[in-house]
Amino acid sequence: MTPSIKITADQLRLLSLFEKIAKTSARDCIDSEQGVIFVVEQGKMGLAIGRGGMHIKALREKIKKQVDLVEHHDDPAKFLRSMLNDKMIRDVAVETRDGVKRAVVTVVPGKKGLVVGREGRNAERARLLAKRYFDIAHVAINNPERATLEI
Repeated sequence: MTPSIKITADQLRLLSLFEKIAKTSARDCIDSEQGVIFVVEQGKMGLAIGRGGMHIKALREKIKKQVDLVEHHDDPAKFLRSMLNDKMIRDVAVETRDGVKRAVVTVVPGKKGLVVGREGRNAERARLLAKRYFDIAHVAINNPERATLEI
């Protein structure tokens, strides 16, 4: 269940610009120093990207920041899978311990660096959006090879 999300006037302007350029609406947007993340409805990713990425390129030129798109899912495991590259994810487990929700993402061996992203950008985006949409306090990204060695 999605907690109530407050959108600022600046975010509304970005959402309006997104809709004007991409010809589809975005559910949410988060603006930071690293860039802008737009959350699009499930099944609308192709429309949002545009042929050859033309909508993303136009948005980058207009707002002069990195633009990332994330497809929304009602299921937190599917949401995290799609955000972190489903092909490199082996499993996503969402659990509640002591009243705190946690997600544990297990990656395909040798792919943790790609899933985490440069300077942890993908991992931080996953943590931010998991908290915002599903009230998940912690997202751990595990490599099964290392977990086996630590046991």
